[in-house]
Amino acid sequence: MRVGGLMRRLVVREGMAGGRVRATILGFAGALVVFAILFSVAGVDDLLSQLAGADRRLVAMVFLATLGWLAAWGFALRTVLGVLGVPLSVPQAFLVFTGAMFSNNVTPFGQAGGEPITALLISRVADAEYETGLAAIASVDTLNFVPSITIALVGVGYYVTETAFGASRRLELALLAVVVLAVGVPTLVYLGWQRRYRLEARVVGVFTPFVRRVATRLPRAPVPTVDGIERRIDGFFRAIERVATNPRGLALALALSTAGWFCQMLGLWLAFQAIGTPIPLSVALFVVPIGAIAGVTPLPGGAGGIESVLVVLLVAAPLPAVTEPVALAAVVVFRGAVYWIPTVLGGLVAGAVSLRS
Repeated sequence: MRVGGLMRRLVVREGMAGGRVRATILGFAGALVVFAILFSVAGVDDLLSQLAGADRRLVAMVFLATLGWLAAWGFALRTVLGVLGVPLSVPQAFLVFTGAMFSNNVTPFGQAGGEPITALLISRVADAEYETGLAAIASVDTLNFVPSITIALVGVGYYVTETAFGASRRLELALLAVVVLAVGVPTLVYLGWQRRYRLEARVVGVFTPFVRRVATRLPRAPVPTVDGIERRIDGFFRAIERVATNPRGLALALALSTAGWFCQMLGLWLAFQAIGTPIPLSVALFVVPIGAIAGVTPLPGGAGGIESVLVVLLVAAPLPAVTEPVALAAVVVFRGAVYWIPTVLGGLVAGAVSLRS
């Protein structure tokens, strides 16, 4: 059996069994608690009243914006896989990315929890090595960070010119967080890239005994050799290096990522239009990326955490018409599309791939 086949089995058996299932159940339970608190603070009756009066045509536009976001990021994944020599059709790219979002939305810690499952999905659909799929989705997730922070800074800068930004302590803290991320994360990525060979050696040293130890507990699974595991890990790092040193592919993937972020921001702006309380588009430009940071919480797909951050930021903004019920109603419409469309579609994709396999 190839070591790649064993690694795929490790991901499925170790990732989805026992502890992860319990963590997911606890995560959803925590999300329900957060939503209960949000609804009680905003007032259930006021929230339902806002939702009942929403313009259904504009709500449909929010769903279309969500599909645009999925398409843009799916094409970014297709671009990265193309750089790695893995062909993927346009429909396949869209469906695979919805499957990726499904895995992110049903596992704790968002992308960190869903990436191993996404890599397995890519390897099956595109008939690629597991480590290549993992390198591709990791590259896309990293690239998606760059335009999010850039757009957030532009949105904050533009909004500062229109209002007394210093009047809100929460918005000042949000701006500080964006600036710290804009400086800190690229610095860490640069340092990691400069020391990538030492980092690879350290990963090999830590991961190899772990894989061999787990393999001894799996029935009918041969224990992989040290050289075999090292080759797979080296393949992952070489794939990352190929993506990072391809300017044309990077530029196209970043452009598609930016388009996807804009679709999400447009979706939030349309959600406020739908409930009859318009907000400046500049507010959506910096609120959406900051809210997405809450996706790293133990809650599946950031459910509950992202909504809370969005509501807090929107209410903190100097927008007199945006009260707690109004903000929560718009966020429910927006997140209802952004969370549930990829979860439902991606779940169908993941199920179909699993049955075919």
